[in-house]
Amino acid sequence: MRQTVAEKLSARLQGAPVPDPSARRALGRALAAEEIAARNRALIRTGEAPWTGAAASDIEDAVMAALFGLGRLQPLIDDLDIENIEVNGCDQVWLSYADGHDEQGPPIADSDAELIEHLQLLAGRMGSAERTFTTTHPSLHLRLDDGSRLAAMAWTSPRPQVVIRRHRVRDVDLDGLVALGTLDTSLVAFLRAALRAGKNIVVTGLQNAGKTTMIRALANEFAPMERFATIEKEFELHLHELPERHPRVMALEAREGSSEKDVAGRRAGEVTLTDLLTDALRMNLRRIIVGEVRGGEVIPMLEAMSTGDGSLCTIHARSAHHAIDRIVTLCLSTGGGMTDTFAYRLLAGSVDLLVHLDLVDESPIGGRKHRFVSQVLEINGLGEGNRPATTEVFGPGADGRAVPKHRPGCLAELVRRGFDPGFLDHPGGTWDHPLTLVWGPS
Repeated sequence: MRQTVAEKLSARLQGAPVPDPSARRALGRALAAEEIAARNRALIRTGEAPWTGAAASDIEDAVMAALFGLGRLQPLIDDLDIENIEVNGCDQVWLSYADGHDEQGPPIADSDAELIEHLQLLAGRMGSAERTFTTTHPSLHLRLDDGSRLAAMAWTSPRPQVVIRRHRVRDVDLDGLVALGTLDTSLVAFLRAALRAGKNIVVTGLQNAGKTTMIRALANEFAPMERFATIEKEFELHLHELPERHPRVMALEAREGSSEKDVAGRRAGEVTLTDLLTDALRMNLRRIIVGEVRGGEVIPMLEAMSTGDGSLCTIHARSAHHAIDRIVTLCLSTGGGMTDTFAYRLLAGSVDLLVHLDLVDESPIGGRKHRFVSQVLEINGLGEGNRPATTEVFGPGADGRAVPKHRPGCLAELVRRGFDPGFLDHPGGTWDHPLTLVWGPS
């Protein structure tokens, strides 16, 4: 049914393009209804019982989900309690729930070939941000309609691999993160003042630690009329979908381009994060947010921070100190005569604060996952050995969560922005519900 309706829909759209997504869905549903009616008539002619109304409705919904949704993945995406979906072949599906437990899910296709075909269908309907998924381009990264991020690989592993990461917390500010246990009120006051003072902040942490949620919360503290840009490989921040908070945000998304290469060896139509950053510097922006720095875009990002104020980005790192070396390593990987001395100097003159997030997963012992800020480092220019000098303003307390450690060099500037230095006089932080070192069931 899906294949038949897809062929009819493709023929119709080639003859008369329908740019509006809702109109395309309506046309697809009409074609599905026509096909169901035709098959019911065929059943009657052969003396067989036609499909019941309920069965026909279920089939129509399944066809629509396959054409415009995610097929058998759609019910899993619609379940708001599911946080992550991991697929190791069509019939090996694992679901991670928000309360910390994991369980096996239902098959999402009848075969691995069908799963790959469906992923190719998803890749092909991304419009101007079209992705390809073939033997010559065996990885796929795209944003789903609900904002989830899908990553897939095939042909380089025995069975196709798919991971879908959900962002369940989207419209959140720093006070909301206090309620979630991510940070306490003393750290909230510090970060608010830092944002008002235009401090450039790098959010660090390992995968799934909550870096994107932290960036959202920080950005939601911007003054409503500030003009800033978000630059991402795939849209994950979705700040442009909050016009009541950010009426002047400019959201930019990279584009992979086609499989054809131009004379410079780049994919035809490709737009990289570096391209977007370079162009954004001319767009009269106060701040720039890069969803994740993981390649050559690190240098224009640091240059943007050195010439502007209050920009944000995330980077994968095991600790705040490790993030410093990781940024330098990324700078060196760009080539172009970059040296470690110059990279450290560029970092020291650009980044003001590193905010590190930790993830403690107690689900194996029947508990839940805890995400919290464990450390805030201030960059104080170059120190000995041409490495940046740092001050640990907040560091891990008894339970690992960040508590005040030392007074920052920029304290006077933060006080002028409304920060009460008395918050730094709480050696145990201002946590209402501190964690213990051993967690039980949640």
